[in-house]
Amino acid sequence: MATIRANLPYKLEEINNVFIPLKDGTRLTARLWLPQTSEPVPAILEYLPYRKNDDMAVRDSLNHRYIAGHGYAAVRVDMRGSGDSDGMLMDEYLEQEICDGLEVLEWLEGQPWCSGNVGMFGISWGGFNSLQIAARRPKQLKAIMPIGFSDDRYATDVHYQGGSVLASDMLSWASIMFAFQALPPDPNNRTDWREEWLKRLKETPPYIEAWLSHQRRDTYWKHGSVCENYADIEIPVYAVSGWGDAYKDGVLRLLENLICPKKALIGPWGHGFPHRAKPGPQIGFLQEMLRWWDYWLKGIDNGIMNESVLRVWMQESTQPQTYYEKQSGRWVGEETYPSKNVKTHQLFLNENSALTTRATNTGSKSVLGAQHHGLEAGVWCAYGWPGDYPPDQRGEDGLCLCFDGEAISEAVKILGYPEVSLELSSDQPLAQVVARLCDVSPTGESLLVSRGNLNLTHYKSHEFPERLEPHQRYKVNFPLGAIAHRLQPEHHWRLALSPTYWFHLWPSPKPVTLTIYTTENSFLSLPVRVVECEIPLPEFQEPENAQPLETTELRPGSRDMKIIHDPATQTYLWMDTQDSGRVKLHYNTLEQEAVMTNRYSIGSEPLSAKAECEHSLEYQREAWKIRIHTYSTMTCDEENFYVTNLLEAFEGEEKVYDTLREFKVARDHV
Repeated sequence: MATIRANLPYKLEEINNVFIPLKDGTRLTARLWLPQTSEPVPAILEYLPYRKNDDMAVRDSLNHRYIAGHGYAAVRVDMRGSGDSDGMLMDEYLEQEICDGLEVLEWLEGQPWCSGNVGMFGISWGGFNSLQIAARRPKQLKAIMPIGFSDDRYATDVHYQGGSVLASDMLSWASIMFAFQALPPDPNNRTDWREEWLKRLKETPPYIEAWLSHQRRDTYWKHGSVCENYADIEIPVYAVSGWGDAYKDGVLRLLENLICPKKALIGPWGHGFPHRAKPGPQIGFLQEMLRWWDYWLKGIDNGIMNESVLRVWMQESTQPQTYYEKQSGRWVGEETYPSKNVKTHQLFLNENSALTTRATNTGSKSVLGAQHHGLEAGVWCAYGWPGDYPPDQRGEDGLCLCFDGEAISEAVKILGYPEVSLELSSDQPLAQVVARLCDVSPTGESLLVSRGNLNLTHYKSHEFPERLEPHQRYKVNFPLGAIAHRLQPEHHWRLALSPTYWFHLWPSPKPVTLTIYTTENSFLSLPVRVVECEIPLPEFQEPENAQPLETTELRPGSRDMKIIHDPATQTYLWMDTQDSGRVKLHYNTLEQEAVMTNRYSIGSEPLSAKAECEHSLEYQREAWKIRIHTYSTMTCDEENFYVTNLLEAFEGEEKVYDTLREFKVARDHV
């Protein structure tokens, strides 16, 4: 893990709470870390809805103290309606959020400690809005560093995947925000905290109601998707993610489409900052960040723009595990992307269940979707925690239509997006197809390398879906997730196909049989990387961060993940309980804890699918105690989705608010 760097070049002034006034009278709150220097310095902004005083306080201290200790004003702002800020946060990435961010940049420019040059960074939500604000071209913003983000809010975010409803994470993420947006401002910072709290409880909606109301890629999703016009971004972009992160595909798309100065880094990590994220190896990411800011905000020519435009971790064949302390592989670099070193190699689906270099042009194979296929998929977005990664896929492969390549004699490396093209038919008008690319060892272990899917009613367009004509043949193609992987000698590729993938994807309303026609139209395209000589890469520095805030663990955390099968009812349950433990922050004496449980169950029929998400949050100091409990469910019939959201809020032992919202929306081609 990262080394704590206690002695930084600059001494700091830390200001725990500052109000930033906006033009409409709203105040946003910020936490500041300012280097003690007589000269104004550039500012680095992280702009989030995640509470700076408690939830993110320790993490922020690791990063922002380090940045400020190297001569930057580090600024962490709670968005409108979150933490101690005024107003309501009604949804993700609204126009109001972007406009507020632009005003924050103006405020920073006007501070005596700011030189007027500002950079933005952030992981996930902060990566999204860094790009969205950059696309508005504010004069103060000179460079950004988005991490674990998407450029396309519909196609590669937490709501829809390939046009299918993302069952595993849409409700879960909405329920997380429903619970956290029900928390009050901190009484230490606002005397009117209770009034603001009751307004949040009464007025903040469950976001899933909006998300399920837009099942197509309409204007709702196009807003905030910078892929609509990459040319809007003119300032330098350093895009970062990890192969275990669900938000990795946007990195390569940015490299391919941005015309501004750009760099990209994809490591072995899950969804986290690369100096601390698992699997390792971790890198000196904060030092790399400073090199970026020094070059673009301070004008220091440190050579960062003379290095490879893309640097990735080329992972190796390995034993499938649900947790990796370190991922085997090595760093490789590309001077351009798309790379001249990557060529497309096609393997055709053969009627003998083989992947071959030539098409057979005859035959077909069919598969009836098993409703419990996908239970051993691992989580949709890995954080690198134990249990996140998929185990040996042989059990999953046995539920699919599989095509195997020949064992190779020389290693094959891929870098980019594998793609699947299929000639197929469905016996139902509503269907989807899921493809998994696996690395199979000589002893049979099946390692998941990449996966992708397509709602077949979206085969022409995510905006204008069309019902299928049963048994009619269609030609479709879709990408799998981006990856860099080295297939070792004596291993072989496996392509596994299925019309189901519970619990990641919501099932079609009726059982589906897919037929794959083994013609010249059914093939796997691999982005094979062949280089005569690797370009030299400078070594990353060792990972380090600043001194964290002092805490005391009052109760340890835990995680319990399991799959339960009831043979009597043929019901399968995937359940994940995450308990953060109880922690006390010394700087503000606050104690906090959170327990989250996600349950996904299904029987032998697709309409039995049910998602349940429960959260319990508690915050306490001295005589003040707040508890939030939420319970969200999602079910369906052939025509509709049904969602319930229960919210209960307690002050001490007294319940001060509760509500049960029920929501029904028609299924739209899913």
